[in-house]
Amino acid sequence: PNHSYAKLVPEAVGNLDALVEGEGELSVSNERLKEKRNEKDFALWKASKPGEPEWDSPWGKGRPGWHIECSVMSCDILGSKIDVHTGGVDLKFPHHDNEIAQAEAHYKHDQWVNYFLHSGHLTIEGCKMSKSLKNFITIKEALGRYTSRQLRFAFLLHAWNATLDYGTNTMQEAEQIEKLFNEFFLTAKNLLRYQGAENEAFVKWGSLDKDLNAKFLSKKSLVHEALCDSIDTASALNEMRDLVKETNIYIGSCRQASRDPNQSLIKSIANYATNLLKIFGVIPDDSTIGFPLSATGSTSAGMEAVAEPFVTALARFRDDVRIVARKEKVRDILDVCDSLRDDVLPELGVRLEDIEGEGRRRKCGG
Repeated sequence: PNHSYAKLVPEAVGNLDALVEGEGELSVSNERLKEKRNEKDFALWKASKPGEPEWDSPWGKGRPGWHIECSVMSCDILGSKIDVHTGGVDLKFPHHDNEIAQAEAHYKHDQWVNYFLHSGHLTIEGCKMSKSLKNFITIKEALGRYTSRQLRFAFLLHAWNATLDYGTNTMQEAEQIEKLFNEFFLTAKNLLRYQGAENEAFVKWGSLDKDLNAKFLSKKSLVHEALCDSIDTASALNEMRDLVKETNIYIGSCRQASRDPNQSLIKSIANYATNLLKIFGVIPDDSTIGFPLSATGSTSAGMEAVAEPFVTALARFRDDVRIVARKEKVRDILDVCDSLRDDVLPELGVRLEDIEGEGRRRKCGG
């Protein structure tokens, strides 16, 4: 068998700095290094320090070394061959290389793992997380500033094997794409609700519909290709972002032409986007179209039924206020009404759209 050492990072052989960095707090002092027969050796069994667990062995009481623990647990469950082994990129050397050396020597073969998948590092504003730098952020702290959905978008916008820098720019991009999808789902649900089921069937497709459908099919293919290419979620989301923008342009063009958007086409795109985000873990499985109204466990359909009379009353009241403000030419009140429509209600899953003298309600649910 080919029992060469450091198959994953062969250039690290003899590099004591890489060895010490890889071992981290588990590395020994320079004085202890001199006790080794070979400075590249690593311990299979260690003497236990006070307070550590210990077992009897031919070498005295002690405990397994860090690397042998993982090899033994993996082999005990999966046997002499493993198809996929994962871990952070910082574990490539020496940890995973030591695991390979141990397992292949024990089983007397030269391929213990078929595929290693090493995830990228997480950095904070360009720096590695470190307690000494005081830039260590817990999940609880991150969730205090951002929603779980926004954090998931941040992860999805980066390749799984690339460095992810948690910082203002990264989270702003996550917030922007969340807002883009949310606005689209608001629009789609409104169109599906107000055009009615009678508009879904027996509609002749025009050039605008055909053009968008062609782009839809192309984007679906590109999303599939991206996910088949090492699960490239970043490229897949970028294709979806482009599709949403193209759909928004199509809806605007339909309005300029004084015609309703094609309901079945909008529904297909909205369902596709929703299902993809379900696969990514951004949307719960029990949602219909778009993000849920609440994370309390209530279904979005139930939430919409409860909110229906309140939204209707608010929409009518706002219409009356706008009529009076226009008549009296009070610009400040119109601005407040616009802020309610554009800033406040979308955050609650509700949208209002003003159409030439009438208020039209839009409401978003999961």
